[in-house]
Amino acid sequence: MRAEDVRTIGVVGAGTMGQQIALLGALHGFTVGVHDAIGEALKKAEAWAHTYLDGRVDKGRLTRAEADAALGRLTFASDLAGAVGQADLVIEAIVEKLEAKRDLFAQLDRLTPPHALLATNSSTIVSSRLMDVTSRPEKVLNLHFFNPPLVMELVEVCRNAKTTDETVAVAMGTCRRLGKSPILLKREIFGFVVNRLLWAVGNEAMSLVEQGIATPEEIDTAMVKGARYPIGPFALMDMNGIDVGYLVRMERYRESGNEADRPPRIMVEKYEKGEWGRKTGKGWYDHSTQGAEGRKP
Repeated sequence: MRAEDVRTIGVVGAGTMGQQIALLGALHGFTVGVHDAIGEALKKAEAWAHTYLDGRVDKGRLTRAEADAALGRLTFASDLAGAVGQADLVIEAIVEKLEAKRDLFAQLDRLTPPHALLATNSSTIVSSRLMDVTSRPEKVLNLHFFNPPLVMELVEVCRNAKTTDETVAVAMGTCRRLGKSPILLKREIFGFVVNRLLWAVGNEAMSLVEQGIATPEEIDTAMVKGARYPIGPFALMDMNGIDVGYLVRMERYRESGNEADRPPRIMVEKYEKGEWGRKTGKGWYDHSTQGAEGRKP
């Protein structure tokens, strides 16, 4: 199979990532089936697609005909088979729990055509931990989109030891057809490229705060004004969720056993207080106020 042969994409998981990956595919001419085990999530994703496209039309970014055509290529299926039964590529974007993903990949192996590629959007659960529940380990890999997928240009493509060159070529080519700039990781590593670099910056930033060198606001200002970052490390943690950063670091620590991989003390304190960033109204900044970052209490 070639990248040009991919016409139908199945997306499993209709949360923020899944719904945007699905709409991205539809906007780029692919037929897309979307499934979520939670019916309400599926309904919200469908309603969001309509709202998003209406907004693009209102702003003159799309014509009504283009928006309607994209909607016509989207199917929201309550049954998994209905979303993936004809797929050439399936992208999984469900909860970050290994057993849940393994169970899903076993189902996907039974329900999809033999030629279909099976990809996980995860950057922390590598595909080698999923491939053995399928009969096609050579067609299993990670396709890590960034949030929000409709805007962010990068996709990290990560192969496992059994992923074939053909699978990699199809995946890379499909990402380009989706308007993305893919990079290829030649072997698996926890967190891939971007997250590992962000963790390094974030950990050093938190260390500087712990040492009393500078405040979160000052460090964010330094990185935006001095390093031309679009957003500082503390504002980014608040946007992505401090809880997410904590849990990912804990998973990395459990895998490595390296004390250096433990979440920094001040991150643990934020996590235990439930101060997780924008989602809870408070993190490094107070998001109950107006503004892009809010005010630190």
